[in-house]
Amino acid sequence: MDYRDHFDFMKNRNKFFTISIVLLIVGIIVTSIFGLNFGVDFKAGTGLDINVGQAVTKEKAEEVFTGINLKPSVVSIGGNNDHVSARFDIILTDDQIKQINAAMVSTFGDKVSQEVNTVSPDIARELGLKAIYAVAIASIAICIYVSIRFEWRFALAAIIAILHDACVVIAMFAIFRFEVNLPFLAAILTTIGYSINDKIVIFDRVRENLRFSKIKSTQDLSNLLNNSIWQTMRRNVYTVLTVLLAAICLFVFGSESIKLFALAKIIGLTSGAYSSICIASPLWYLLKNKSLSSKPRATAVKE
Repeated sequence: MDYRDHFDFMKNRNKFFTISIVLLIVGIIVTSIFGLNFGVDFKAGTGLDINVGQAVTKEKAEEVFTGINLKPSVVSIGGNNDHVSARFDIILTDDQIKQINAAMVSTFGDKVSQEVNTVSPDIARELGLKAIYAVAIASIAICIYVSIRFEWRFALAAIIAILHDACVVIAMFAIFRFEVNLPFLAAILTTIGYSINDKIVIFDRVRENLRFSKIKSTQDLSNLLNNSIWQTMRRNVYTVLTVLLAAICLFVFGSESIKLFALAKIIGLTSGAYSSICIASPLWYLLKNKSLSSKPRATAVKE
């Protein structure tokens, strides 16, 4: 089926590239100036998750901490407004943790329970390095797989696109100052894994169409790629919407500890669907088109 009357993704590829470049540049600038909002997992400190057993406001929780001269860097309310999350940039001692618990019990009653998460500077550095290694290893493994399964042009386009997806999630978290923690890293890795699935679906159709097409010009290549995208569009949309719906439900109805993971997944899924069509496919088109242009043209035979 010919999809020439549909939206031409190859013709508008520069618009897509511009949108992505602008977003990533803004993310780089914000990250360079302000850095990422690292949670306790990636910097030394103590995190407290306190269930007070009743509805509480952020202001009331902050008053309790102020009353004992222990002011956290971040205080948030979650759950059914009965869950207080407090993040300290210092490592609290056992006495300070007991002091906070006693103050909470005194204010809210005996139903108070708390969970403590403490990370030392050495562990924070180790987690940061392992996060970088994990993303790098996943990217290299995917690149090798796609190179073996398809060809190097597909692999290069795919790896650039999935790195784009990871950077988009990081940029959005940097711009809006969301907390970066271990669930965020899990979301990045699952985004990379899911993103490559979309790209493989499109690339597999491109490869199949190449077997039955004669590509003689740039326009032929553009038509083939646009047709391949539209032939797989319904499957990709349905798949993304299904997973996206689950991620949105986790964000809306999930506990406070999983909300940032769900948010990172929502951003990553959206970026992955976008990059499969608007970044990876045009990149492969540019690489393949360059190989067509480099082929020697047959010289005319003089009579």
